[in-house]
Amino acid sequence: IVDVGYRSTHYWVISAGSPRLLFDLGWPGTMGLLYANLRRMDVPLAQIRYGLASHYHIDHAGLAQELKEAGVPLLVIDVQVRAIPAMKQWTKPQDCYVDISTDDNVAISAGESRALLAQIGIPGQIVHTPGHSEDSVSLLLDDGSVFTGDLGHPARGWDNDAEASRASWRTLRDRGARRVYPAHGPIWSLDARIV
Repeated sequence: IVDVGYRSTHYWVISAGSPRLLFDLGWPGTMGLLYANLRRMDVPLAQIRYGLASHYHIDHAGLAQELKEAGVPLLVIDVQVRAIPAMKQWTKPQDCYVDISTDDNVAISAGESRALLAQIGIPGQIVHTPGHSEDSVSLLLDDGSVFTGDLGHPARGWDNDAEASRASWRTLRDRGARRVYPAHGPIWSLDARIV
């Protein structure tokens, strides 16, 4: 697990060998920063087999199309498809956002994620975790590590839909989540008593 983030946002590179997955995809207009951080952490872009956004807000999926153009396929969960074109409304011309094409993505259901991840040696699954947004997903590894994007801490309740957020945390806990890698803030341990 390697953090290649910047601007107060973590972008996690996950692997069990040389094929890797990039979880969350950078701010628009910052491809140079992402490249620099990948080089600094000795992660060749060519080893990133898929890019996966936790949800389609500009700080989590802003570089999706540019990464696709650089050879990184975009993995999209079916519950995220409708959110992709809506993300543009939150960008300004100075953001240098590049529209995400929707006809060349790798679109699967969360239920199909375990098999796809196994193909690149990552034991885990992608779980639909609404709360912050309806299109939010988390990557849950079999060792209990979970990458949650902006799913709010269960004790703080700041998500857009607090009940959906609590239900998402219960789902993650029940599936074995123990160590939380959020998009913002420090890594923390999921205590079953706070969910």
